[in-house]
Amino acid sequence: MSDRLPGFSTLAVHAGAQPDPTTGARATPIYQTTSFVFNDADHAASLFGLQAFGNIYTRIGNPTNAVLEERVAALEGGTAALAVASGHAAQVVVLQQLLQPGDEFIAARKLYGGSINQFTHAFKSFGWNVVWADPDDISSFERAVTPRTKAIFIESIANPAGSITDIEAISTVARKAGVPLIVDNTLASPYLIRPIDHGADIVVHSLTKFLGGHGNSLGGIIVDAGTFDWSTGGKYPMLSEPRPEYHGIRLQETFGNFAFAIACRVLGLRDLGPALSPFNAFMILTGIETLPLRMQKHCDNAKAVAEYLAGHPAVASVSYAGLPSDKYNQLARKYAPKGAGAVFTFSLKGGFDAGVSLVSKLQLFSHLANVGDTRSLVIHPASTTHSQLDDAAKVKSGAGPDVVRLSIGIEDKEDLIADLEQALGA
Repeated sequence: MSDRLPGFSTLAVHAGAQPDPTTGARATPIYQTTSFVFNDADHAASLFGLQAFGNIYTRIGNPTNAVLEERVAALEGGTAALAVASGHAAQVVVLQQLLQPGDEFIAARKLYGGSINQFTHAFKSFGWNVVWADPDDISSFERAVTPRTKAIFIESIANPAGSITDIEAISTVARKAGVPLIVDNTLASPYLIRPIDHGADIVVHSLTKFLGGHGNSLGGIIVDAGTFDWSTGGKYPMLSEPRPEYHGIRLQETFGNFAFAIACRVLGLRDLGPALSPFNAFMILTGIETLPLRMQKHCDNAKAVAEYLAGHPAVASVSYAGLPSDKYNQLARKYAPKGAGAVFTFSLKGGFDAGVSLVSKLQLFSHLANVGDTRSLVIHPASTTHSQLDDAAKVKSGAGPDVVRLSIGIEDKEDLIADLEQALGA
């Protein structure tokens, strides 16, 4: 190609990939191998000492995974990326580079229920402490900052309600505090929102959702924006101090604007071990090729379904940022002008029992715990994904007892509306 920067759809198909040099295969092959042969002893030593790039062992890196990493980094506008086994694994690996026992990170209260559980309970055993803030009140992030704060974590489009987070405003708080902003961009995908353009330093995804898009493969990814100076103030010794396992290398000094991605690979993935299967990487790569087409269809369908539900007599309210009446509509226009996403919630006048009843009566919608599939999905969060929270916390996270969450697929919108009509009527 010429020096012209490729467009998003072109990158979704081509970024990171070349025909296989040995066979000429045009699709990226699945390198289903555990390990890779070294040229000689010096080559092996240089790879293990971080003096050369290359493949050692699939737990640390794999050529199929490398194409996926380069592609998502290109789509997000980052300097480098690391693919891991799941979105949850991505969060563990990211925070392991940033936090020491006793440290804190601030998280938006409106998050995926699994992340709330992970942050509140699982991370306690590492000595990592979460401090909650309200994404609708930016000052709550400012008030939460302490000398122990090492990061701020938000979702660009929050699960389950589909609310839009003011990334730039929270980025300003992070800059003032001297800490990185981590943005989970799973529900938006880079097709709708690129958080790095709005001040994010690290982006994470559950690849399982919209990027893979077909509900068939687990995966997660970490994207390094290359925007944060990890040497400032000695807050991040994993990156700024000499690493004894690599002969005293300082990762920030050696790798510059992709040092964080390197740290996640050689300090996190290497030792914690949540490696992504090359087969899953292949499946997710295939999904990404159609990301722009799918995401636009998802958004168009979601808006039509939300408009229908907003006028239904059994529905008390609809939380979808794409509706002009929604409180997040202005933020959606700013951050996601191509569409407000495919995941949203609505409340039923019949409360908890009506929500449980509805999901059992739907026929085209699949009742399961996932989002971002080509198929339309439904769940009652209060009895499933957010059931570990008390009632007050459920309401604060957007998963009250009367709430139903939809993930709108790419079927014909008329069929989705007809299924909802029969279920609500029943």
